[in-house]
Amino acid sequence: MTYDLLRGLHIIAVIAWMAGLLYLPRLFAYHTASAPGSETEATFTVMERKLLRIIMNPAMVAAWAFGLALVWYDGAVMRGWGFLLTPWMLTKLAGVLFLTGWHAYLGVARRALEAGRRDRSERFWRMTNELPFLAAIVMVLAVTTEFGG
Repeated sequence: MTYDLLRGLHIIAVIAWMAGLLYLPRLFAYHTASAPGSETEATFTVMERKLLRIIMNPAMVAAWAFGLALVWYDGAVMRGWGFLLTPWMLTKLAGVLFLTGWHAYLGVARRALEAGRRDRSERFWRMTNELPFLAAIVMVLAVTTEFGG
């Protein structure tokens, strides 16, 4: 039951985190298209800050915490630590590192936009919007099939 509870909480945290990772770049696209100094730009700035601080950051921390708890439980109680070197787990870990790096990049981009800099185009944000979802597809399929395990 402990494992199932941890897994459920991990999935809930990942869903919240992914929602933010998918939505924030879309907000950046709209923000970049808005007129500098406008009320619309100010609205996007508030929305972006709140999304990152109130939803995405806590969800990422929870996803990491429950994920690490699952790794510990899996290694110490269920199957031993060898699973960490299986292709499916290495794929998932690479995906988690990518999503964490993307999250950090979005945080830097949010601060730049808040400061009035538009370092990336609307097109860039629209094109990169789906990167977290593509990573999630690979990660979920790796974990659910335990490919190479």
